[in-house]
Amino acid sequence: MAKGILGRKLGMTQVFDEATGAVTPVTVIEAGPCPVVQVKTVDVDGYDAVQLAFDAVPERKLSKGELGHLAKFDVSAHRRLIEFRGPIDGAVAGEAVTVEAFQPGDKVKVAGIGIGKGFQGTIKRHRFSSGPRSHGSHNIRKPGSIGASATPSRVFKGMKMAGRMGGKRVTQLGLTVHDVDIERNLLLVKGAVPGPRNGFVEVRG
Repeated sequence: MAKGILGRKLGMTQVFDEATGAVTPVTVIEAGPCPVVQVKTVDVDGYDAVQLAFDAVPERKLSKGELGHLAKFDVSAHRRLIEFRGPIDGAVAGEAVTVEAFQPGDKVKVAGIGIGKGFQGTIKRHRFSSGPRSHGSHNIRKPGSIGASATPSRVFKGMKMAGRMGGKRVTQLGLTVHDVDIERNLLLVKGAVPGPRNGFVEVRG
C-alpha cells in the first residue's frame, strides 16, 4: 500500500558515515503526527482517498465550516487539510499517521511550493543563452526576436518570455529516505526538496 504524510521542511544538513567517511546531504522534514480526518471509499464517495490534517492551531484561526468538518470526525483545529488519493498504509479514521510508517531506504516523492524568484528575464527563467558581449553588441541579455514583422507577423501563444519565476507547486521524484527519527518526528530525505525553509510539504511513498 501507499504511504503518505504531511510535514514542514526545516532545512538541509549533512550526515557523516563513521565507517566509510562518506558525507550525505539530507533535507530534514518535521513530519506529522497527522490525524486521519476521513477515509473515503469507492462505495460511499466514488473514489478511494485518505484525508490528513497537519499543523495544529487555535480554533479562532479557522472558519466555522472547517471547524465543523473537523469536529465531525473528532479532530481538533489544524491549519492544513490534504487528501491523498488511494488507500494509505496504516490510515484509520481517528488515529494519526506518524513517521513510523517510513523506513530508511524507502523511495518517496515530495511536493511543495517552490521558492519564488520574482520577475526574471529569459536567461534565468528559461535558460536562454546570452548574446555576444563584445564588438558593440547591445543584445547581451535580451530574448531576441519573438514574432518578426513579416513572418509570422504575430507572437505565438506560449512564447518563452520574461515573467514571474517560481512560486509554483513542484514535485521532486526519486528521493530516498536516509533516516527516521521517531522521537522527534523527523524524516531525513537524501537530497533537496522543493520549497523554502519552514515550507509545507507532502511526502508520498
